[in-house]
Amino acid sequence: MTRLSTLLDQIDSGAVLLPEFQRGYVWNRDQVRGLMRSLYLGYPVGGLLVWETGSDEIAVRGGTTGSGLRQLLLDGQQRITTLYGIVRGTAPSFFEGDEIAFTGLHFEVERELFEFQVPGRDTAPAWIDITELFAQGPMHYLSRFPDASPETLALYLDRLNRVREVTNREFNVETITGSDRTVDEVVDIFNRVNSGGTKLSKGDLALATLCAQWPQARGNLRDHLIRWDKDGYTFTLDWLLRNVIAVGNGRAHFDALGDLDPVQFEQALVSTTEQVDTFLDTVAGRLGLDHDRVLMGRYAIPVITRLLFLNGGRFENDLHRDRVLYWYVHSALWGRFSGSTETFLQQDYDTLERGGVNALIGSLERLRGGSLDLCADDFAGATRGSRFYPLLYMLTRVDGSRDLGTGSELGIEQFGERTPVQVHYLFPKTLLRDAGYERNEINAIANFCFLSPGSEAELGEREPGDYFAEMERRNPGVLASQWIPTDPALWRVENYREFLRARRKLLSVSADAFLEKLRTGKLHRPTLLTVGVAGATIGDPAVDQVNALVDDLIADGFGFPLLDSEVSDPVTGRELAVAEAFWPEGLQPGVGMPVVLVLEPSNADLTRFAQLGYAVFTSVDALRGYVDNLRVEASGDTGVDDGAVADLAALADRLPATWVGNSEQVWFRFAWNQLEKDRADGPDAHLGPEQLALRYIALWALTRTFYIHAFDQGNPGEWRYYLGDAIGPSPLVPRAWLAQRAVGSGALAPGMPPGDEDIAIALVHGVLETVDDVAAALSHILGGPGLFASLWASAGAAEHYGYPLSTDQVNDLINQVVNDPASRKIQAYNWIEAGLPL
Repeated sequence: MTRLSTLLDQIDSGAVLLPEFQRGYVWNRDQVRGLMRSLYLGYPVGGLLVWETGSDEIAVRGGTTGSGLRQLLLDGQQRITTLYGIVRGTAPSFFEGDEIAFTGLHFEVERELFEFQVPGRDTAPAWIDITELFAQGPMHYLSRFPDASPETLALYLDRLNRVREVTNREFNVETITGSDRTVDEVVDIFNRVNSGGTKLSKGDLALATLCAQWPQARGNLRDHLIRWDKDGYTFTLDWLLRNVIAVGNGRAHFDALGDLDPVQFEQALVSTTEQVDTFLDTVAGRLGLDHDRVLMGRYAIPVITRLLFLNGGRFENDLHRDRVLYWYVHSALWGRFSGSTETFLQQDYDTLERGGVNALIGSLERLRGGSLDLCADDFAGATRGSRFYPLLYMLTRVDGSRDLGTGSELGIEQFGERTPVQVHYLFPKTLLRDAGYERNEINAIANFCFLSPGSEAELGEREPGDYFAEMERRNPGVLASQWIPTDPALWRVENYREFLRARRKLLSVSADAFLEKLRTGKLHRPTLLTVGVAGATIGDPAVDQVNALVDDLIADGFGFPLLDSEVSDPVTGRELAVAEAFWPEGLQPGVGMPVVLVLEPSNADLTRFAQLGYAVFTSVDALRGYVDNLRVEASGDTGVDDGAVADLAALADRLPATWVGNSEQVWFRFAWNQLEKDRADGPDAHLGPEQLALRYIALWALTRTFYIHAFDQGNPGEWRYYLGDAIGPSPLVPRAWLAQRAVGSGALAPGMPPGDEDIAIALVHGVLETVDDVAAALSHILGGPGLFASLWASAGAAEHYGYPLSTDQVNDLINQVVNDPASRKIQAYNWIEAGLPL
C-alpha cells in the first residue's frame, strides 16, 4: 500500500513516469467530481499497476531519472493525474490533455457537494476551493463563518479535514518487475487490465515499440497533425501512421511498422508529410476540395502518398496528375476503403507497383463492372454526409458555377478577399415540411446549392417559383450554371420530386463530363483559390439542436464528433447510415462504444448497428438523456440521501448483475433517476436508507418480471430467490431492521427470535409493499404506453434507442404490439396496464 502523498512526491521527483505508449488524459469534469466524492465518502476507487524497470530503453513522458529503477504507471493514469492536478494545482510533467477538466473544483461545506467553479456562485463562504484548501489547511476557512455556532464550526472543520485527508489515502499498488520485460508484453498487460479504460488503437500499439527507440516519434507525428488541423484538415494518428508505413515499406498492416528502424521511420515521416502536402495542395487547387468537410476518401490518400514516393515526390506530368485525381475521386465515391481497409490498401499498393495509376483505374473499373460512369440515381443521397455531397461541392468549384444573387463565379477573389460559399436549400425546408415531404427528401443533395453569404441572406426562405425567374432575368444562364432545371413547372412545390429527378440528371451529366476531362487530361483551367468552409444551413431547428448538443458536450469534456458523416460497416464497407453526429471512438475518445446520432432511423440499418455494439440515438433529447445518465454515474450524484448511497451502489452492482445485460442496465439507471426526481418533489423526500433500498429492489423485481412476461426469461416470482445477496453475510438491508419488521408482523410466536427464513420473508413483504408505490410512480412519470415502450426498447437495444424515448419512438413500439400481436407482447402490455403486480 502506498499513500497518495507519497505517489505525488514520486511524480515530482521523476520516480513515477508514464510510458510513451499511453494516450493522454481523457477524463471529464463529472468523472473528476465522482472520484473526489468517492474518496471523501471512503468508497473504493481501485488500485494501481506500475511497471518497475531499470531499462533506459523505454520511452517515457515526464522526464527521466537517469539510471536506476523507474515506476511506469500502467493502470491508474486518469485517477493519479486528476489527484495530482487538484492537490498541486497544476498538471504533472507527463500530462497531455486539457487541464480544465480538474481546474477550479470546489467543495460546498454545508451540503458536502463537489462542483466546479461558477462565476458569482463560488464567492459564497461555504464554497471552498479544494486546491487552495490543500495549500492553506482547514483552519484558514473558519473565519468565513463568524456567526456559526461552535458545533457547526466543529462540523465544518471535520468535513474540511476529511477532504484534506485524501492525500493520506492508501492505494494498493501492484508491480510488474523485471528489466527483461518487453514493451509488447507490457502493452498486452496494459490492455488486459485496462479493459474499462482508454483503449490503445492499432496505431498506438504499433508506435509503442518504436517510441522505445525514438521517444520523439509521437511528438513529431502530433506536430504534423496539429499543423494540418490549422489548415482545415483533421487527421488521426492511425491515418498518418498508415501513410508513413505506405511510404516506408509499402505495407498496409500496422505490424509492418516494426520493420522500420528509427532512422527509416524518421525518413519515411519526412517524406510522407511532403507527399501529403503535395496531395492537399493539388486536390484543393484542381478540385476545390479545400477543407475537411469535403475531403472525400481520405483512406485513398496513403495509396497516393505511396505513388508520389515511388515517383520521386511529384507527378510525372499534368495528365498523370489528373488521372491520379480521377482515380481518387472514384475510389471515394464508391467507398473503396470503407470496409476491410488494410486488405484493400494492400491490394492497391501491389497494383500500383505493377502498373501505376493506369492499373489502379483498371482495377476499380473491373470492380464496378467495367464502367465508372455516374447515373442520376447516384445523387439520390441525403444530407451533407453522403459521399456525393463533396462531388456537388467540387462541381460547384470547378465547373464555373455562378452565384444566383450576383451572377459572379463562386469562390473567386473579389475586392482583394476570397468569398466563402454557403449551403442553400433551393426549395426552403419550411415550405417542403408544410407540404408533407419527408426529412430525407427535404435534405436531398439535389436540393442543395452553394451561394455567397450575401445571396443566401437575400434569398432566404423565398419560394423557387418566386426567385428562380428573377435570378435568371438578372443574370442570364445562372440557373444552368447551378444545374437547376429551367422548366417553370418544376419550380412548384407539388412537383418537387420531379424537380429532384431532373436536377440529378443534370448533375450526373456534368459530373461525368468533368471526370472524363480529368481522365483524358483535357481539364484546362487556372488553379483554384481556397475559399473557406461552407457555412452551416440557416434556419434548420434540427441542425441548431445538434450544434447546441455538440457545444454542450465539448464544454463538458466529451469529444468532438464527425458531423453529417457517413457511417459504414467496418467489415463490408456498406453504408449503414448518414449520421448527424458520429463519435467513432466513443463520447470520450478511446472510452466506451461508438455513438451515432441519426435523426432519420428509417434510413439506417439499426439491426446491424446493434450487432456491432454501436450506441445509436434517434433524437437529440435521447442522447442528452443518455449523457445525463453517464454524468450521474460518473459523478455519483444520484440524488439519494448519503446514508443510503453505499447500499444502493452495492445493490446496483450485485442484484441486477444476476440477470441483466448492459442495455437493460441503461434502462434500469434511467428509471431509478426518474424515480428519485419524483421522490424528491413529493412527500417521500426523506425516506430512510432502508426504504430506499427496498425501492431499488422493487424496481429490480418489476423489471425482472417484465422480461419474464415479455420474453419468457424465467419464472414469475423468481426475483425473490436472488434476495440472499441483499441480506447475505454483509447485509445491504440491515438485518436488525428486517428482524424488527418480522417481529412486528405478528407471524412469530411471542418471544421467538426471527430466523433466516423469517428475515427473508420480511424482506419479500417489504418489497411487495413498496412495489405498488414504485409501479404507480413509474406509470405516473412515463405513462402506461411510455413505460411499456421504454422497457421493450431496453431488450438488447437500450443504446440503440436511448432514454427518454421520443413520442415517435413510443408510438412506433406500441404499433409493433398492435400490428404484430405476439402473445408475449400482449401479455407484457396488459401486465403494465394492470399496475405491474408481482
